[in-house]
Order: sequence, then C-alpha cells, then structure tokens
Amino acid sequence: MIPARLLRRIAALPPRRALLLAFGLGLLAALALPPVHAVPVLLVSIPGLLALVGAAPSARRAALIGLLWGWGHFAGGLYWITHAILTEVERFWWLVPIAVPAIALPLGLFVAAPAALAWRAAPGWPRLLVFAGGFILAEMLRGVLLTGFPWNLIGTVWAFDAVPIQGAAWIGVHGLGLATLLLAGLPMAGGGWRVLAGGAVAGLALFGLLGAVRLGMADPDGPRANPPWRVVLVQGNVPQDLKWRQETRLPIFRRYLDLTESAVARLLPDLAPGERIVVVWPETASPFRLAEDAEARRLIAARLPPGAVLLAGTLRVEWGPDGRPRDIYNSLLAVDSEGRVTGGYDKAHLVPFGEYMPLRGLLPVRVVPMAMDISPGPGRVTLAPSLLPPFGALICYEVIFPGAVTPNPRPEWLVNVTNDAWFGLSAGPYQHLAAARLRAVEEGLPLARAAQTGISAVYDSLGRVQARLGLGETGVVAARLPAPRVATAFAHLGLAIPAGLASFSFALGWWLARRARRD
Repeated sequence: MIPARLLRRIAALPPRRALLLAFGLGLLAALALPPVHAVPVLLVSIPGLLALVGAAPSARRAALIGLLWGWGHFAGGLYWITHAILTEVERFWWLVPIAVPAIALPLGLFVAAPAALAWRAAPGWPRLLVFAGGFILAEMLRGVLLTGFPWNLIGTVWAFDAVPIQGAAWIGVHGLGLATLLLAGLPMAGGGWRVLAGGAVAGLALFGLLGAVRLGMADPDGPRANPPWRVVLVQGNVPQDLKWRQETRLPIFRRYLDLTESAVARLLPDLAPGERIVVVWPETASPFRLAEDAEARRLIAARLPPGAVLLAGTLRVEWGPDGRPRDIYNSLLAVDSEGRVTGGYDKAHLVPFGEYMPLRGLLPVRVVPMAMDISPGPGRVTLAPSLLPPFGALICYEVIFPGAVTPNPRPEWLVNVTNDAWFGLSAGPYQHLAAARLRAVEEGLPLARAAQTGISAVYDSLGRVQARLGLGETGVVAARLPAPRVATAFAHLGLAIPAGLASFSFALGWWLARRARRD
C-alpha cells in the first residue's frame, strides 16, 4: 500500500507531472491483467489515482487525470493489437504507431467520468464509493456502447485460478471488479492503517472463503449428457499470414484432418460403452466452405468414427440471383460421421474493423482484411445437432460479453471457437481465455474452447481446468464433457445484480458526501 506521506507528495505534484504520473499509474494497473495477474499493483495504482483526483483544482482537471490513467491502462492492456496489424503490414504499416493509442484514448473516457464525479465527493469513503460505483457503471456502459467492447474488465484480474472467481456466480465479473476497486482503494478511505489492513485481509478472506465453499460443494446438479460425450479440441496453430493463401489451403485442411484422426485413434480404446466423441475445430479452421463442399465433408467423415460429430469453424456464403456472393457468414457447422451438415450457427456479434467496416462509405480507408463485410447472423440459438447435448455457440469475441452468452432455452454447455492467431504470442490470447473462464462460472455451464493458435481449454461449470493446450502449440486435448450446474443467480438476473451493487455504491458515496458537506 502507498504510505500516507507518499500520498501527500503525489497530491502536491505540479500539473504536468500529475498527468504523467496518472498515465504511468494506468500502465502499472495493466500488470494486474492476464497473463501477469500482478493484482497487488492495484494497491498502488488506485490510491495513487484517487490522490491525484483529490488534489485536482477542478472537476475538469480530475477528468483529465482519469482520462490519462485510462489511456495508459488500456494502452498497456491492448498493446497486442499491433500484432494483428503486422499480419498485413504492407497494407496497414501506417497504423502501427497510432492504432493502440488511438483505441486506448477514447476508452480512457470511461475512467474520466467517474474520476470527475469522485472529485466532487468528500475525501475518504465518499470519494472511494463514488469512484468505484461510477467506474463499474462506466465499464458496463463500455460493454454496450457502439456495439460494446468489454475487454479487460477489472474483475478479470482474478481469473488466474478458479478459487477467487467463484463470486462471479452471484455478482458477475463486474461485481468482482467493484469489490476489487473498493479493496484496492482502502488506503484512501481513512481510519488508520490497522483498519485498512484488517479490511483488506477480510475482503481477501471473503474471496477465498466463497471460492472454497463453492468448489467444495457436491458434484454439479444439472442434467448429465446421455449418452456421455468426450470433447476433443483440435488446435492447428496456423499463422495468420499463411491462413488464406491458395497454396496453403489443402495442407492446413490436411493438418486438421490428421490431428483429428490421431486423436480419435488414441481415444477409441478408452471410451466407455455408449460414450461418443465430439470434435471441435476453431473459428474458420476449414479453408473450404463446408456447407457447399461435399468432398471436404467426405474427407472429414472418413476420419470420424460412427456416431461422432465435428463442430467446425468455417465461412458460409449465400449467393444472389446473379451468381455473386450476397452474404458471407462466420459460422460454426456440425458435420456428422456420414458427412452431413446437421446444424449450424452464424456469428451475430461482429468485430468492428475486423469483420465489417463501420460507417461504410463515410471513412476514407477500409481496414477490414476481406473484400466483403461479414454479415451478422440472426442471434443466439441453442443447438442440439446429431444427439449432442444442447449447447450455445460463441464465435471469437462473443464470449467476452457477460450476461449475453446464454441463449434460450438454456443449454447444457457452451462452445467457444476463436482464431487467436491475430494476437500472436502476446497477452491477447490469455486475456481472451480469462473472459471465457469467467463466463463458465457466471452461467454455471461447462465451456469448451478451441483456438486456432492457442489457448484451447475445457472448463467445468466452476471454471476448473479439465484440459488445456498452451499458446503456440499444435495438437489436441480431450476431456469428458462436464455436467452443468443449475442456473446461477447471475444466470437468472444477469447484469442487474452488478448494476444494482454499483449504483448502491455510487449513491451511498454521494449521500455520505452530501452529509459531510452539511456537517
């Protein structure tokens, strides 16, 4: 924690140094995010930010301090976006020095607003409660505004293990974030170091106790798959710059076929009577359009044992009457052991500037890699092709949206396919994985995640790892499909729970601030 003497020195900094320090404290806070998970740095970064806000001469200056803190935080957390640009550096070289700062700066506005509001509150608990509540409400707004970008939510700092994230089953990742900010900001709450240390220990103990109790409960009480299934995740580890070349299409397809065949051959002797196999390929793993390509499906069927199912990422095209592509979809298709397509899902929540160009016709440049925009699918559906237990499909970053991953009727598991080759060997895949793990805990559903270039994993409904294949590895992993739990409190009420908690924190802080002014 920051000593009181140092907090006073921070408050006395000249304006320019204060802004520079705010940016640095935001960068420091990024170390708490996956994969570093250096959570204790928040005990420096958050009190330091609140000290700078409290010393600001006006709400406008406090907002600027919050903006700089957010700019540093998001720039540090999203540095890997540069790697995606480098996959087509000959076209987008000019974006390399500006992309991350240009994305991180507007995201900093979601810290500027709560910082300005906190400045208006009295020091101590009022300011901390207003800031924490405002921060989480702004974070929730970030998840929906302009299609939403809830990446690196502050609660994800705990996703290094299943124990500290069990509270997400009740309050979601945003609720975990609120608790995190209140704990980290305790040095600014007043009451003496013994009180502060006791509060921090009590808060951390509560995190651990909730986790230990929930993990120690009986086995999941939801329906079990009948017949039982084994999930096989295939990770082809295909570099993004090779993925769509004409000369590499067949070798990539053969790689996935060979990995599938070898995994099935190893698994078959170990299957229990009646147990079946579902194989999952990542997002756009197939270079051939499986919905149209009967020969590709025949080759797949030859690698699957009777009764097995492949869930494969692929592009799907709908053609216009003129014989030209009318719509292109980023899809997940189910192919059975006879080569038939038995079901599918088209990605509904698309990535701006990655899969479609916002404000098409108004912006002078096009940065979407494809010549055509991807078309959005109709929305979430529960699928049960080829006797599979009902599942919800999530393609790529659809998994990062808390409270928006489970369709109706409620499925028994979630399938997330992604192409993390865009991120390279960076923090990006770890951050993406942390979001997926939290969705499993929030919803009380097992989640199988197949990634093109890592990290593939199977989580049970408590977020415990059942199987995992690391970043940059080529191979397969298999696990028995875990059973779901009954719907969690968060699954029932969704974002209403953390929104209520954050609003209460904000309102309580504002009430205490007004009371302090009257006194």
